[in-house]
Amino acid sequence: MTSVARRIARSLLPASVHQWLKRNAPHRGARPIGWVNMGHLRSVEPVSRDFGTRRGRAIDRYYIEDCFLQQHAATVRGRVLEIGDASYTRQYGGDRVTRSDVLHAVAGNPSATIVGDLATGAGLDSAAFDCVILTQTLLVIYDLHAAMRTLHRILAPGGVALVTVPGISQIARNDMNAWGDYWRFTEKSAQRLFGDTFGAASVQVEQWGNVLTATCFLQGIAFEELNRFELDHRDADYPVTIGVVARKAAGE
Repeated sequence: MTSVARRIARSLLPASVHQWLKRNAPHRGARPIGWVNMGHLRSVEPVSRDFGTRRGRAIDRYYIEDCFLQQHAATVRGRVLEIGDASYTRQYGGDRVTRSDVLHAVAGNPSATIVGDLATGAGLDSAAFDCVILTQTLLVIYDLHAAMRTLHRILAPGGVALVTVPGISQIARNDMNAWGDYWRFTEKSAQRLFGDTFGAASVQVEQWGNVLTATCFLQGIAFEELNRFELDHRDADYPVTIGVVARKAAGE
């Protein structure tokens, strides 16, 4: 309908009818009932419960690795701390890394050089790390604000934390059983959480995902089953992965 036709319609129709039409008009991009073919997705069971890792590469790992860590690889340098193992430190830091440490919450991980706790700060020295790589970890820590204080404390002045958190995601069942799975995030909650400790100007937040990748990720459909346009299209209402770069001021 053209703007002229809209003005004419508004002038002829009673206000009550005009308001009813406005309330009941279909949303942008909406499809009529019966149009959608659910196909293989018409099931109460997902395609896979392992985030797609048995089918290929998990969609969130594309966002974490290719979109976030690769973009900020230059900050992986000096003494670097990673959680669980040092695979991302090696992959993105290379010869810029002078010392690599691995944090694990309990003893028994052969890759760990530090047994400690981000929430309590136990086992972690102050101003020790030039970079902390913290991917998909905050969801299993209940006391997020305590973890933020520890993260800020253990960074050297000018140090950088590279952090990813889940947006739209299924429960991480293994983590739920081992540690607890507590949180999902939005761009705004991540900005505020880190900004409260690091200062808003020292925090950069970015998100990736759209309704298709969110649906596929929930279903356990793999990265290889989508094309790059589908993967790279961003819709702010459907975040799959959120990345945070938090910098500790040089004078702190």
